[in-house]
Amino acid sequence: MWTSLRAHYSAYHTNPNEDMHSHRFINIVAKNILDPMEQCPKAFGLSDPKDHQVITAIEYQEVILTCKFPRKTPASRLEWKKLGQSVSFVYYGQDLRGDFKDRAQMMDFSIRIKNVTRNDAGKYRCEVSTPTNEGQRLEENTVTLEVLVAPGVPTCEVPSSVLSGTVVELRCQDKEGNPAPTYTWFKDGTRLFGNPKLDAQITNSSYTVNTKSGTLQFNTVSKLDSGEYYCEARNSVGFRRCREKRMQVDDLNVSGIIAAVVVVALVVSICGLGVCYAQRKGYFSKGTYQKSNSASKATPMGQNDFKHSKSFII
Repeated sequence: MWTSLRAHYSAYHTNPNEDMHSHRFINIVAKNILDPMEQCPKAFGLSDPKDHQVITAIEYQEVILTCKFPRKTPASRLEWKKLGQSVSFVYYGQDLRGDFKDRAQMMDFSIRIKNVTRNDAGKYRCEVSTPTNEGQRLEENTVTLEVLVAPGVPTCEVPSSVLSGTVVELRCQDKEGNPAPTYTWFKDGTRLFGNPKLDAQITNSSYTVNTKSGTLQFNTVSKLDSGEYYCEARNSVGFRRCREKRMQVDDLNVSGIIAAVVVVALVVSICGLGVCYAQRKGYFSKGTYQKSNSASKATPMGQNDFKHSKSFII
């Protein structure tokens, strides 16, 4: 096509009737470019972002992802995709894909998931192509699936033994619940309210409960706070509790500490007196050491003491 256009351009460019031939050259260009485009099938689309659907489902229950726009015809072609960092097919070529094969089924253009899981949460898009007299009609609909999950058994951190008068913090946490759960602490089966002054059964009013982070903090713990503690995590789907754990609060043993200090002082005093006594007796003096050392040396044997035995007689 471009070779033909170049030949026409060279012929008209050398012609003296330049204006007339310029118009004719433009018409030829338009005809060569636009005619093939008219032969291609026309396509037009429809997508309404205002009609974006948000569907909420509880984990392990049933949910239907609805494709709202299309009008079903035998010639319509349907595709379902899950969007994200990478796009994956859910329905393609008249067949469900992946693990949806075993736990989902098609209902016209919609998908019925029989056993939805937290991994199914995300954004989906249905795309429908339908042939019409004007060309291919392209329609799409986006659906966001939110999966609600009940809390798991929370992790509770309760110290087994603490000293009275200190700051103590108990922790409770769940990593599974959606939406995020709120936390409640119990002592000996009685709920600890966020404001301890409202709880007539609790004598210690120095604690604070954070229902969002799951912490129970005693600013000044006392022996009255000894007991069995457990935590409950709850959201709109359900709740779970951790096992009870005992926290024992003991007073600081001042008399025991004083007795230990006295015993250590007596031991140090006795050791000091023993050293002084030894020095007075001269056990650590230099002369005593030399005297005892010279006494220990053997006396040399004189010549008169030497006697010949029979073995030396010739």
